Amino acid sequence: MLVKIGLPRSMPYFFASLKVAIALAFVGTTVSEMTAANEGIGIGYLLISAGSSMQMGLAFAGLVLVGAMAMAMYELFAVIEKRTTAWAHRGARS
Repeated sequence: MLVKIGLPRSMPYFFASLKVAIALAFVGTTVSEMTAANEGIGIGYLLISAGSSMQMGLAFAGLVLVGAMAMAMYELFAVIEKRTTAWAHRGARS
């Protein structure tokens, strides 16, 4: 009963929470890299070092990169959601 009814019924909610968590995960990792990075590894450290040396183009490039990665992961899981839970989206025929 759990495998045939419970899990498939909960999949749309699982994917919705997963898509929200993806965006927050990228923000969280960038902020943690900004606060705790000691070496030149990571986008958060790049943002801090570029900001302190007044290289605003590099800092904005880092922000755009983080945003693009988050959007790509969001779209990836949106496609996976559409393929696995197509039955749950009645009105969206595309």
